[in-house]
Amino acid sequence: MPQDSSAPPAPLTPGASPALSETAAEDLVHGICFKTGPPRTLGAELEWLVLDAERPGETVPPDRLTAAHDAARALTLNSRLSIEPGGQLELSSAPAASLSGCVDGLQADLTAVRTALRARGLVLCGTGRDARRPLRRLLQSPRYDAMEIYFDRTGPAGRAMMRASASVQVCVDAGYEEPGPLGYGRRWRLAHLLGAVFVAAFANSPAHEGPYAGWRCSRQGIWRDIDSRRALAPPLDAEPRAGWTRHALDTEVMCLRSSDGGPWTAPRGLTFRDWLRSGGGAAGADGTPGSPVLRAPTAEDLEYHLTTLFPPVRPRGHLEFRMIDAQPGDDGWLVPVAVVHALFDDPEAAEVAYRAAKALADAHGPGPAPRNPLWQSAARHGLADPELRTAAAACFRAAAQALPRLGASRHVQDAVGAFNERYALRGRCPADDGRRQLTGTGAH
Repeated sequence: MPQDSSAPPAPLTPGASPALSETAAEDLVHGICFKTGPPRTLGAELEWLVLDAERPGETVPPDRLTAAHDAARALTLNSRLSIEPGGQLELSSAPAASLSGCVDGLQADLTAVRTALRARGLVLCGTGRDARRPLRRLLQSPRYDAMEIYFDRTGPAGRAMMRASASVQVCVDAGYEEPGPLGYGRRWRLAHLLGAVFVAAFANSPAHEGPYAGWRCSRQGIWRDIDSRRALAPPLDAEPRAGWTRHALDTEVMCLRSSDGGPWTAPRGLTFRDWLRSGGGAAGADGTPGSPVLRAPTAEDLEYHLTTLFPPVRPRGHLEFRMIDAQPGDDGWLVPVAVVHALFDDPEAAEVAYRAAKALADAHGPGPAPRNPLWQSAARHGLADPELRTAAAACFRAAAQALPRLGASRHVQDAVGAFNERYALRGRCPADDGRRQLTGTGAH
């Protein structure tokens, strides 16, 4: 669940682990991607931009931003606090046994963090993409250095993702091993179909210029463009465990961690399966003279590789929904947390969501999210897309009916109801409220 998902990898210790075979690697991924059982826990990760309260359109100087981060780290929090490369602040909840437990813990921590920032003239802003320029990277580390070098090969999207994006990530249990409304196989497919509905309903990163001009969710465009494979979903017609295992091993290695303080580099085009098959020999599959000689990969290398994969729904034992933009207002974030929880963990709402998702299957097509027609329409048009609007209306209605059964507070129910009235029922999303130029609108 969330608190573990952002944890930094253990330092590399040469010789500490045995070399990994291809079969062992497949078994490892296959065994950890879906931890099945009754859906019981919920978690969320909230990313925020940090703005100057008086001059929100200006970039905050690095030393002032770092001091604010240090002040937030000094607080006693239930959530795990971390900092993203561009200085975005993230709170990752502890796994909670109920919606109220998740929401209450995050709200208390947000209050404490906001108070600490206000004392320094700063505020948190919920928006999916930072419009301020220039984009700067605040954090320096071998991981982020390697990530930036890798993404720069395919254009500017990688830097924009690292430095200027923010999201609400919701985590739910994988579900039962057996088929049915709460079975992990159906929840996996449902997540990828309803993921487009979540992109559209919660779109909050409008772009008015550049490659995503006119898009409601330009953040989704950035994720689409960071890499040819790393941010894609595996084929939905594959058995979930087998499909994810193939996808993970056949994705290019971003970097090979170094223990000697040197840069974390990797031969271009080397997939993790290639690395396994090299056996610590030449990086080229045919052992071409001049190919670099690699150390043999270990289980820790594979676990690290999995942290560099960014599909819209990531299986980490649980399901991690990564497609939702950060939301405006003090409490906007709790709406997607409540809606995802209701649609996936309440059996009646899950049935309604499944019927809505089936109606979207043709529009989804055979291509992987987020590059298929359904997801592209969601990012470009939001709920102006009539099929997505119909699905969203059914899903929000079902979620609202499920929340009392799930023990949601009146505050959460009212927040979801207000969002439904303002956006979903009208075919609108937060991006439609007008161009956000970070002039205070949406900064809280």
